[in-house]
Amino acid sequence: MEKDPVCGMDVDPKTALNAVHEGRSYYFCSPGCKKQFEENPTQYAKA
Repeated sequence: MEKDPVCGMDVDPKTALNAVHEGRSYYFCSPGCKKQFEENPTQYAKA
């Protein structure tokens, strides 16, 4: 399981929406969380 970086929900990377930022994949529970991340990825991306 992975954590949605926006809301903190546990998500299954096999079925979740995803985006790549600086070479790392991030997984999301919903299109809304993915959109928020894509609008400001540095706010949510892990160092």
